Amino acid sequence: MTLQSAAAQCADHIKKHESALVVSHIDADGLTSAAIMGKALERAGIEYGTRFVKQLDMNALTEIADQNPELVIFTDLGSGMLDAISSLKINAVISDHHPPQGSHDRNLNPHLFGINGATEISGAGMTFFLASALGSNMDLADLAIVGAVGDLQHVKHGQLVGTNRLILEEGARSSVLRYEKDLLLFGKQTRPIFKLLQYSSDPYLPGITGSEDASIEFLKRTGIRLHGEKWRRWIDLEPGEKQHLVSALMQYCLSTGVKASSVQRLVGEVYTLLREREGTEVRDASEYSTLLNATARYDHADIGLAVCMGDRGKNFEEACDLLDEHRKNLVEGLNLIKELGVMKMENLQYFDSGNRIKETIVGIVAGMSATFINNKNLPIIAFADSDGGVKVSSRGNYDLIRKGLNLGKAISEAAKEVGGAGGGHDIAAGAYIPGGAKTEFLKILNLKIGEQLKSG
Repeated sequence: MTLQSAAAQCADHIKKHESALVVSHIDADGLTSAAIMGKALERAGIEYGTRFVKQLDMNALTEIADQNPELVIFTDLGSGMLDAISSLKINAVISDHHPPQGSHDRNLNPHLFGINGATEISGAGMTFFLASALGSNMDLADLAIVGAVGDLQHVKHGQLVGTNRLILEEGARSSVLRYEKDLLLFGKQTRPIFKLLQYSSDPYLPGITGSEDASIEFLKRTGIRLHGEKWRRWIDLEPGEKQHLVSALMQYCLSTGVKASSVQRLVGEVYTLLREREGTEVRDASEYSTLLNATARYDHADIGLAVCMGDRGKNFEEACDLLDEHRKNLVEGLNLIKELGVMKMENLQYFDSGNRIKETIVGIVAGMSATFINNKNLPIIAFADSDGGVKVSSRGNYDLIRKGLNLGKAISEAAKEVGGAGGGHDIAAGAYIPGGAKTEFLKILNLKIGEQLKSG
């Protein structure tokens, strides 16, 4: 069976129903997944509601089962709870990209077809295939690409690969997006160029990141004109100016000791959504995905979903306000890690942010902190207070993956041993554990990661 034929089977099952509940994850991939499914159901004449969850556990599943919906479509989650979904007799279709645990007759998952769900297709991408089987929905490829970029699936190779590439090319054929090589710094559509440097975190620009004055001074030294009728953005620069600035940034990074691998991440493939107005947060896939994270991770997934569904009025304005707050919180989180420092164990390093970083963004902060944490040979584990316990987030790198690291497996097993639950990809995973279990959890996790790295 192929991915397309499995999607067709799941679509046939959906078509037998008059209503459905879409349950999705609270991040950019989850929001775009829910929107793709929502648009497809709308076009198919099937009524639907949506629900977003931080983590799909037994409590959440029991609540869903008690509501007794006609059909539940899980998007960007569900793979870790397949047996529970079956045991609760929930009539479900699961469209997810995380490694499956257990089995289910209608589980549309890339790993079942030899496709890597961490780098080759996201939850939104899987849902795009399901939507395409439901009807004429190829124009939703742009949302699928936003989901993949939000899931950082373009980072390893500097561009989207695998099945994501097929979706990308479909989007280009449908004239809903284009892709090209360009600067990867965040905010090219909307920010004055000095802000791109001031808020650069990947790579971290020594002596520039965090300083508006230093950013402006660097641009002046480079000979870049800052003003037109208003502050110039990246999209306002001439091609020659862009090339000159990229070259100057690369030279600066190398001269200040930034690793060559980080310098290479200055330039890569970027994705432009052609149906969106130039100069807005939703024109660029990276900015769009960050905008969505800024809604869902601050308990406003409904606003992010409305944006994905096409609202460019009140909800879009509220999302932009949340984005400003989100960026500020990320910078404060990074500053906190620099202040606290990172604790090291034999096979991992960690920080505990307590209640000073919101649990829904601590994983993002952990990932961004890798740009200035010196030890790249250890995965980073992050803790944040959560209702009734502790949220754990983890980030690795591809050098560690090649050595055998699988954070999804290690986190899942360690969390289970201390009475928690978790999972995820080999390079990024998360869990919820009891409040008093951090020390024991770290001890177990350290051993499990050590075993993986030795056997790899």
